[in-house]
Amino acid sequence: MTLIATSSPRTAPSLAATAILVGATLMGSYYLLRQQQQRRREEEENGAGDLDNNDENGRRKRAMEDVPLREINLYGDSNGTGAEDDKIRILTRNTITIAHASVTGTCYKFSQELLETFQKRYSSMSVQLGRIDDWDWWDELLNNEDGNTIDEDTPGPIVVVVLPTHTNGAWPVAAETLQTALHELLTDWRIERAPLKSSQLSIACFGMGSSAYGDQTMGKPAKECWTRMRNLGANTLGGVGIGDDSVGNHSIESFAMWKKNVISHLDDLNGLTPISLTTTTAEKSGCGCGKPSEKEGCCQNNESHQDSCNHHEDEVQEDEEEDEENTDGREPEVMDLEDMGASMMASSAETSGEPQEMVTPSQAKSLQKEGYKLIGTHSAVKLCRWTKHQLRGRGGCYKHTFYGITSYQCMEATPSLACANKCVFCWRHHKNPVGKEWRWKMDDPYEIVDEAVKAHVKMIKETKGIPGVKMDRWREAHTVRHCALSLVGEPIMYPRIDEFLGDLHTRKISTFLVTNGQHPQAIQNIRPITQLYVSVDAPTQKSLIEIDRPLFSDAWDRLRQSLELLKDKGQRTVARLTVVKGWNSDEIEGYAELVALGKVSLVEVKGVTFCGKSDASNLNMSNSPWHHEVVDLVKNLRTELQRIRQKAIDR
Repeated sequence: MTLIATSSPRTAPSLAATAILVGATLMGSYYLLRQQQQRRREEEENGAGDLDNNDENGRRKRAMEDVPLREINLYGDSNGTGAEDDKIRILTRNTITIAHASVTGTCYKFSQELLETFQKRYSSMSVQLGRIDDWDWWDELLNNEDGNTIDEDTPGPIVVVVLPTHTNGAWPVAAETLQTALHELLTDWRIERAPLKSSQLSIACFGMGSSAYGDQTMGKPAKECWTRMRNLGANTLGGVGIGDDSVGNHSIESFAMWKKNVISHLDDLNGLTPISLTTTTAEKSGCGCGKPSEKEGCCQNNESHQDSCNHHEDEVQEDEEEDEENTDGREPEVMDLEDMGASMMASSAETSGEPQEMVTPSQAKSLQKEGYKLIGTHSAVKLCRWTKHQLRGRGGCYKHTFYGITSYQCMEATPSLACANKCVFCWRHHKNPVGKEWRWKMDDPYEIVDEAVKAHVKMIKETKGIPGVKMDRWREAHTVRHCALSLVGEPIMYPRIDEFLGDLHTRKISTFLVTNGQHPQAIQNIRPITQLYVSVDAPTQKSLIEIDRPLFSDAWDRLRQSLELLKDKGQRTVARLTVVKGWNSDEIEGYAELVALGKVSLVEVKGVTFCGKSDASNLNMSNSPWHHEVVDLVKNLRTELQRIRQKAIDR
């Protein structure tokens, strides 16, 4: 077994310079403020700033100077609303509070849209936006320190919550303060029943999720928040909106309809005329599915989904007429403005009688913008930067360094843009579809190979005008000699992957295939290839769920089974580790145990490369390990593997 460590030493100088600059800025600001405070105290002691002890302004000034230094935020306010001290109390009348717990950026974008809309439409009201953890929700909901008296002419406080869904329907970490506060307010016997009733608080909730993880958990935090707020006595501004980010533009269409419904309720509170918003695709067609005609499978034609596209005005009225003392622990029904995306998809598919295409127009546009050349309905190729690099006489990628593969004759491709994971470190930024199994149209494998090679050669021809390209290499690059099946998605998910690989081998093209280990049966059935990789992204089950965000609930068992199958493949196999500092760089024993399961030929360890800010994760430059840190991890892993081997020999 051979261990290989790779990282990007080129980033080290810039990283060091950034670290030194940030450190110097922080230290300089710290000492400057300290010196200013010390100078003021000395002036007061010497009489330079003589103030009457009974002077209220003097006492206030001294009190302000004694306040501890606050942490300096180099990146500004995360929600763009100013300092935390500027926040208005939640229960302040005539105030709209928009709170989000965005992880990937989607919930924040929706919240920002609400902020802009509310500020324009309700200019007489105070509108504020912030992260959920900006507030102490127990204190905010229980104590109305402003002591506002009920004024029928003034709208009561309004809270709009936008929540994503974490694994297994869990609340995001940033929303745990709200989750805990709601639970304690409902269960603490010292608190009166329905404490929010007297404040006339109104609540609206929108949840983001993915039906690929299961319909039961999608939008669960938003539903729970809406239900608990209602049980605490809050009024509701319509039902819960649920957006599915795994089905086309479902989340955008669902949010637009939910927002319109919320605004209609707010207009009633403010005595405004009915709203007039930009008509969405769904509204133009009269269907929440966004289908342009009934022929294409409108969900209104399906009785099981007929109620999913209206605003549920009847249900909302029924909710308001229910017994106000409904706080016996039963959770009232939460009405979604949109049905689950998967159900919509299934409904339209059944109507048309044919499986859907994998890539939606919006996804195709995003992928093409990033340089992907789409092949058929579910495949793609892209010109690797190392290919262009070596065409100009420079170095190649690690495959050239360790395996002798010519980078300018390498084609990066995939027969499946879909994946069963949503890894936090994925540099593709999750522009591709997700799914547990194949449910789309299927293209012919031989046509995919033929079109992929043509598209790759066409991109090679387009590099002729790049300065520095060596013509001898450019001519050789027209012949593809290697295919790296690691572009995006999960290539082994394609049901006809074996035929696809066979055609590549017939063309004398070697193959490196990378899989995330979530389809062990496909690994067992696949033919021998040049090199078969299984990504080992985490050493424990808990960290695997946090890092890979898998769709499969048994992802850990699937990974272990996939690794065990490698030892019987009779070919060169590799365990690939991607080190994300602060996420999966510890617990070497766990990595060693997983690697030992497969008895792999090689172990490749690489540090994650920071590719800029992404809405898909909150990783930053600090999560990229230094080269010496990757080397140290490899040495420790080798020691642990030797220990496991010796232990097996002793037995």
